[in-house]
Amino acid sequence: MNDTPAFDRRMLEALVCPRSHATLRYDAERQELVSESAGLAYPIRAGIPVMLVDEARVLD
Repeated sequence: MNDTPAFDRRMLEALVCPRSHATLRYDAERQELVSESAGLAYPIRAGIPVMLVDEARVLD
């Protein structure tokens, strides 16, 4: 069983991509916040979004 706290989806409304300033899509399966416009996915670790461009995964 996953011991990671669930991400609070209400927080998503307040967060935007630090690079593009666009809204983010929550990917529950990968535990990421996805910025389609920037082509980046920001990880969520222990229920906390890591909103650093250097930590983001580049989308394929």
